[in-house]
Amino acid sequence: MTERLFEGADWDFHTLQRITDACEEVAKNDLGLDVYPNQIEVITAEQMLDAYSSVGMPLFYKHWSFGKQFAYHEASYRKGLMGLAYEIVINSSPCISYLMEENTATMQTLVIAHAAFGHNHFFKNNYLFKQWTDADGILDYLDFAKNYVMQCEERYGRVEVERTLDAAHALMSHGIDRYPGKKKLDLREEEKRAGRRRQHEEEVFNDLWRTVPKGASKTRSAISLERRRKLLGLPQENLLYFLEKSAPRLAPWQRELLRIVRHIAQYFYPQSQTKVMNEGTATYVHYRIMTKLHQQGRITDGNFLEFLGSHTNVVFQPEFDDPRFSGFNPYALGFAMMQDIERIVTSPEDEDREWFPDIAGKNDVMGVLRDVWANYRDESFIAQFLSPKLMRQLRMFHLHDDPEERAGIRVDAIHDERGFRRVRRELARQHDVGYIDANIEVVDVDLSGDRRLILHHHVIKGSQLNETDAKRVLQHLADLWTYDVSLIEVDASDKVLREYVVSPRPIPAAA
Repeated sequence: MTERLFEGADWDFHTLQRITDACEEVAKNDLGLDVYPNQIEVITAEQMLDAYSSVGMPLFYKHWSFGKQFAYHEASYRKGLMGLAYEIVINSSPCISYLMEENTATMQTLVIAHAAFGHNHFFKNNYLFKQWTDADGILDYLDFAKNYVMQCEERYGRVEVERTLDAAHALMSHGIDRYPGKKKLDLREEEKRAGRRRQHEEEVFNDLWRTVPKGASKTRSAISLERRRKLLGLPQENLLYFLEKSAPRLAPWQRELLRIVRHIAQYFYPQSQTKVMNEGTATYVHYRIMTKLHQQGRITDGNFLEFLGSHTNVVFQPEFDDPRFSGFNPYALGFAMMQDIERIVTSPEDEDREWFPDIAGKNDVMGVLRDVWANYRDESFIAQFLSPKLMRQLRMFHLHDDPEERAGIRVDAIHDERGFRRVRRELARQHDVGYIDANIEVVDVDLSGDRRLILHHHVIKGSQLNETDAKRVLQHLADLWTYDVSLIEVDASDKVLREYVVSPRPIPAAA
């Protein structure tokens, strides 16, 4: 008889080791997963709240916003208004999985299967994470960042450091490189170079700003538009990178802080594009591993029922007319699509053979899934693999709502072939960062006049910026630039829709 991994709800660290070994055996032998080395850490509820507040990163530098988030989550948790995640997993090598000490032995098994093998495999093999992140260097870089921020606070004052970090955090979502082609960042080497690059940057920076007239003249400089844009590297969508390299009055330590925030933003960039796939992969993997352990007799029927209760809660999807509906649960959608791919590969219907000729009836479930997990992101995954059968099962439809049309809201796609393709295309578009994220870039600087920084927001389908939010973020941008900032919203025909102009706030005098 196969030995049970545990009895009852209690566990100790020897039990966790047996659980990890058993999950690894199934993950590697049955599912063919390829993972980073695992590091399992058990933490308290308060430590989990602390990890929440610092976006799930260990060794993170201190900032007031993290404390604000901690207070909010703690109050909600103590009042029973929210639960806590069973785990947090870090995309690093070794892959660190934080487990709640309050979890039962069954839940620890679920968490290890989900995080230490499901997420871990996705982190290591998906092309976006390979392209943009440095799992080997992130922990060392975070340690460097934490120490650097502390040193800046000691030398320049906490208030001044927080002011710079506040502005950098406000611009964080516009501090990333969105397209491949640049050299992959080596965070360990980046840490080593942090002190060596200061002199070179200052020389380049001074050469550029030496061309700016020092008088009050407003006549155009001899520098042509092409020369000016070349010197400044324009157009530039990475606002933090542009400020780090070109802002006239930033001190070297402020540029380093912008660089730190920029690198961390880039680290999270793949995760924002793979929420459905990442959670769907981890949920599918934990379901397969827990089912296999139950079949092997290594967990009891009671353990498996406890697991199914938690699993069902995770993948719960409210109906469209349910008051709780707020969109598609990424766990539910991702898991449903993984299971549907398994069905198409093993037991396809005629409709599946027509829609998915490359995988229908292939009978290599894990081979197909591992290829999908490696080579797609949410937008392309949904556009390629959402099936008509699953759309019918989830009762998907598309509503058209155009305020300029008198007809009002209408159903724009129903369950026919044309409708299925329309629904799939529209749902995929909702996960396309090129469509949902504001396309803002620096296009020019008035070097011959008042040094105003000029940005363009390219409006897609009439989706203009919220005025209040735009002004708040531009204020932080102007504070870092130290001159006026102009943001112009333009449509596809370059027609100006709106312009915001913000001036920098005066720097508070030192106490």
